[in-house]
Amino acid sequence: MRLLLAAGADPDARVTGAGHAETPLHWAASSDDADVAEVLIDGGADLAATGASIAGGTPLDDAVGYGCWHTARLLVARGAPVEKLWHAAALGLAGRVEELVDGPPAATQAQLDEAFWQACHGGQRRVAELLLARGARLDAVPGYTDRTPLAIAGALDTRRESLVTWLRDQGAGSGDG
Repeated sequence: MRLLLAAGADPDARVTGAGHAETPLHWAASSDDADVAEVLIDGGADLAATGASIAGGTPLDDAVGYGCWHTARLLVARGAPVEKLWHAAALGLAGRVEELVDGPPAATQAQLDEAFWQACHGGQRRVAELLLARGARLDAVPGYTDRTPLAIAGALDTRRESLVTWLRDQGAGSGDG
């Protein structure tokens, strides 16, 4: 990536013909490739570029939506704004969660429920507790999934799922019996 950028490649070049307009940073974000994301950011990639495969959003939308926690945290550390309640919840940013819940505007029931689900997705118990105390529903499931908060809390994130798949492809056994 460094060579391509040094040769003049556009860090914000968009994919064409795919039904969305992701940039390379979107791709790095949705695959949890923090190393590539860092090079792209250093090369001037737009942290707020829209076009993600998740509702046309930003690289942070992709990173959080796909459970790419390393890249999500890198994006925030490098200046990506945390303006959505579900982002703050998934990343465990309790202070920001409180600000976004209280508003203005105050969070809706649907936003509280999605934020609770995302807190469970991100393994953020303290934020999940905060949201439950603020009215989130324990078993609410966002419209884009069929997994409950309990089910998503136990799911593999993108990087671990990739590792597990690779290990299986190499012939590793589970050792479970």
